[in-house]
Amino acid sequence: LGNIRKKARPASALDETAEIIVQTTANLAKKRIGALIVLAGEDPLERHINGGTSLNGIISEPLLESIFDPHSIGHDGAVIIRDNRITMFGCHLPLSLNTSEYGNIGLRHTAALGLAERSEALCIVVSEERGTISLAHDGDLIPINNVAALRQALDKFYLQHAPPVAPSSPLVKWLKENKREKIIAIALAFILWVAFGYQRDEIRRDFIVPIEYKNIPSRWRIDEPQITEAKVILKGPTQAFRLLNERTLKLSLDLSAVADKKREFILTREMVNAPSNLTVSEIAPAKIRIFASRFITHSFPIHAVTRNSLSRELVLQRISVNPSSISLLMDSRMSPDQIKIETEPVDLQAITKTTELDAGIVIPAGVSFPERTTPVVRVTVKVRNKTP
Repeated sequence: LGNIRKKARPASALDETAEIIVQTTANLAKKRIGALIVLAGEDPLERHINGGTSLNGIISEPLLESIFDPHSIGHDGAVIIRDNRITMFGCHLPLSLNTSEYGNIGLRHTAALGLAERSEALCIVVSEERGTISLAHDGDLIPINNVAALRQALDKFYLQHAPPVAPSSPLVKWLKENKREKIIAIALAFILWVAFGYQRDEIRRDFIVPIEYKNIPSRWRIDEPQITEAKVILKGPTQAFRLLNERTLKLSLDLSAVADKKREFILTREMVNAPSNLTVSEIAPAKIRIFASRFITHSFPIHAVTRNSLSRELVLQRISVNPSSISLLMDSRMSPDQIKIETEPVDLQAITKTTELDAGIVIPAGVSFPERTTPVVRVTVKVRNKTP
């Protein structure tokens, strides 16, 4: 979207509000921080929104960016702007059921379109996945390619819906410039958010999700049996569960600490790739005991194995294997003397003269090839006739 040059002081409060919204939206898109900004028209929005915290603060770039900061409690919700004030933040909007023509869109876009279908509000959506900006208005979802188009859309909206704004009083100007009061207002809003919450229709659902074991250290193996699934209980609003694709849920367990002889792992909510609008309430089992084996390298001789017998006219002189030994990975708890490495059986009945052939290697349990591929060795069967 590029950078926006700072302009001189706008001629009116609404011009200044539009400039702040455009600048903040461009900054959030550049940083790929998701946002949902609602510009209220003349009709009330209370009957369409769910939850949220009252703020009634004068709009500014720092205030908007602090609300949509990923570490902020209310960053997943929508901000409601009426005239030049942020009236509420952390609001949940109704979801649209007519999204098929837009393809696979996210929850913010679905919510923005849902409100645009029910009111005259203008909704600005910033995608955190793509860093793009879209507008939802009059039941349509439109991509915005540059900041000039966004500013033009805001000017048109304010011209149609916003009432005239009286010049700012000295007190209002003082509040705009005083950062300390802004910080206090945000802190109080967050306290109210924590105290009262924003989701009134929370439900709980159980899911059986696969467990992904990752970052297994080199030369280590996880012994069978392994726990392959866990029960995860998610809670959140009903509308969030409607958009959830439960086939994408999984629990990722980092096993990099196995090499440090750590065997018991506590399953935490951070291990589940649940959407940000749903909370992991419980995981069962709460912890997993891992049994792992360390593998070491050892060189073993290769023994040729045969089946059937030579014909009566032939005498076996020698069977040799090339190479005669091989380096393998073995469980450190095993003894090398208990391990015998053999070739696949060579059928002597098919031998009519001295022959060289390729044979695979058969290894017992607890032993593996370093490259996880089965090598092939050369077996030579030297014979002679009984009578010259």
